[in-house]
Amino acid sequence: MPNKTASKTSHWYAGFAAASTPFLSVTAIVLTIFVGQEPTATRASDPPNSLPGTAPLVLDRPLDVVMVDGINKFAERELAESIAKRPQFWHRASSNRKAYEKSVTPNRERLRKILGVVDERVKPDDFELITTTTASSKVARGASYTVHEVRWRVLPGVTAEGLLLQPDRQPTARVIALPDADWTPEEFAGLRQGVNPFSHIPRHLAESGIEVVVPMLINRSDTWSGNPAIHFTNQPHREFIYRMAFEVGRHIIGYEVQKVLAAVDLYERMNTSEKRAVPIGVVGVGEGGLVALYSAALDPRIKSTWVSGYFGPREELWREPIYRNVWSLLVEFGDAEIASLVLPRALVIEVAQAPEVKGPPLPRSGRNGAAPGEIQAAPIRAVRREFVRLVGLMPAARRSAALVESNLRGTPPGSDRALVNFIRGLSADIRLGPSTGIPQTVRSLPDTDDRQHRQFDELVNFTQQLLEDSAHVRDQVWAKANVKNVDEWAKSAEHYRDFVWRTLIGKLPEPTMPPNVRTRKVLDEPEYTGYEVVLDVYPDVIAGGILLLPKGMKPGEKRPVVVCQHGLEGVPMDTISKTAAGYPYYKAFTAELAKRGFITYAPQNPYRGGDRFRVIQRKSNPLGRSLFSYIIPQHQRTVEWLAALPNVDPNRIGFYGLSYGGKTAVRVPTMLPQYCLSICSGDFNEWVRKNATNADKYSYVFTPEYEMFEWNMGHVANYAELAYLMAPRPFMVERGHDDGVAPDEWVAWEYSKVRRFYDKLGIGDRTTIEFFNGPHTINGRGTFDFLSKHLKWPAN
Repeated sequence: MPNKTASKTSHWYAGFAAASTPFLSVTAIVLTIFVGQEPTATRASDPPNSLPGTAPLVLDRPLDVVMVDGINKFAERELAESIAKRPQFWHRASSNRKAYEKSVTPNRERLRKILGVVDERVKPDDFELITTTTASSKVARGASYTVHEVRWRVLPGVTAEGLLLQPDRQPTARVIALPDADWTPEEFAGLRQGVNPFSHIPRHLAESGIEVVVPMLINRSDTWSGNPAIHFTNQPHREFIYRMAFEVGRHIIGYEVQKVLAAVDLYERMNTSEKRAVPIGVVGVGEGGLVALYSAALDPRIKSTWVSGYFGPREELWREPIYRNVWSLLVEFGDAEIASLVLPRALVIEVAQAPEVKGPPLPRSGRNGAAPGEIQAAPIRAVRREFVRLVGLMPAARRSAALVESNLRGTPPGSDRALVNFIRGLSADIRLGPSTGIPQTVRSLPDTDDRQHRQFDELVNFTQQLLEDSAHVRDQVWAKANVKNVDEWAKSAEHYRDFVWRTLIGKLPEPTMPPNVRTRKVLDEPEYTGYEVVLDVYPDVIAGGILLLPKGMKPGEKRPVVVCQHGLEGVPMDTISKTAAGYPYYKAFTAELAKRGFITYAPQNPYRGGDRFRVIQRKSNPLGRSLFSYIIPQHQRTVEWLAALPNVDPNRIGFYGLSYGGKTAVRVPTMLPQYCLSICSGDFNEWVRKNATNADKYSYVFTPEYEMFEWNMGHVANYAELAYLMAPRPFMVERGHDDGVAPDEWVAWEYSKVRRFYDKLGIGDRTTIEFFNGPHTINGRGTFDFLSKHLKWPAN
């Protein structure tokens, strides 16, 4: 007589082959069939190679490689498609100039915000002539103008410094001339060698009777990028400031735009005192061209703008230095859209050979950590295409915008044609003056290194003060929440969850494509069977991981699931096998929990592959997205699948992650109510400070992890506020005293806010922190007890 179990199994497989039921219900069948049976030739000791109801999984490359490549492909496609989506944000009125300016005001204000040009400038007084007891401010003399060393106030504690070229007669116009970041004002004005005389734009303007102020820009050297008491880096000065500023909603670009606009404030004040309407213009080369374009877009008081060596498509912004990365820029703005905010005022775009940058300063002993990025001249055809886009946005552009090209490749900035067009845009009455040669110095020139150091320190100190004040700003943001009781908080939490997801993380649309689950058996241990799983999320974007099913589950039995998340550069097997080549401090916690009877799932998160994954952040930030914009939908789809498995209790799915997995623990479960609890291990701390401070060795401003910085996090949500969004669900922190992520004091400080929040809601028993003697590792004691308590396993 045939074995009854074998017959039942054979009948089930026959039914599966002909079934038309959904994959989840079929998966329910297999999990009740192949577990909990007596040993036979076809029983649970030899489970199927794929979970029934799923397609066989075939991968020609490791899961993490397929995942990272797919997200990169998706992000690049989204960048290319962003151009076609931008018109929805614009409602230009073309009846007259006043109507046009009113119609683009919302766009201008959104640009101002994402550049961080949000701080009130100090009240203008005058350009300050820098004079000492031994030296006059006067540094040089041209045929019809004098050159002074000057500075002017911009923000509290922040000044701009540079040169003022002052005509001998009343100026016919006033101009801010911005050199490339690696040119000094003296080189740009012709007082020092280093810039082709053809490009001495400030001098040529002064010879035409125009007053010119030349600010110094923060340069690309790395001399002061670090802290002598901690560590120095090879980050360009611009990147070092960018990193800390990004975390508090500011930007090196925005700071330099503020310096330009402070000069415009002064020029306006002079016009008022002189009772004259002297036109104001701005010109810039290379990095200065970038700043000039943004400044003119934000300030309609600028009558004429000349951008040299910077204009073109920005859909590959991620290839440029990270200090050009602007959160959500390409959602609404390419160079053409930004230029449309300058029009119908005069705009000259000069195709010229501005300085190119092959990358940051080279790493060397004691200096590393810079993000990759190059500056290359845009091909002429690409500049033309972007200019044609501008004309398409504003047909009137042909009357007020000029594209100036040279017949010679590699022509330096400063052509006569561009100069004439710019001057004509200021006033038809101004005539180009004859060249009178290099101005003659009358004293030793300013020490440009000292000036660079002062300007660098001022911006660092201003940003550090914003960091110190950021908690008060967050308190105001979150003070509107109703925390009288759990029910009232639940209503407020929905608003804050959406706010954080959209403004800090970046929210993608809900996945709509079929999950197309594929599986293959990868483990068959005495205590559990393991399946590698892959699901589709978006085109080219997959979710995946390893599911461990404890053996001995009874048909119809519902068990809790623990999602066990690896850290940076990890793979799921690192969390399962004690002999895996990966990080040993996971202590095989995925497998250990499975041995205790939990169903466990170890997802592959896409933070693996060095720059291959970090560049995802670069490609995503200009679209208002981050790495976690993809990770959250990956988990959303995964949890939906897990919840429908037959032996899973969908109300008892918890999350436990170490390191970058701990970073995930405060960003994913907080957004997904399907997770009933979260444990953050080896990561929870004063995260905003960790990203923005230059005074502590724990800070990411010193390290190569350039993807860590999250736009304006300091004013949106630190780890305490993120953890609030878990409430009333249980939340725990696991912390080793010797963990180098941050000191205990930072962790305790930030967690104390969480404990107070839970206590005030009357649910203090749902949160805890475990300190233990140990390093950056899973401890697996208090956390395992926490899981047992709140997931109610083992069942009583």
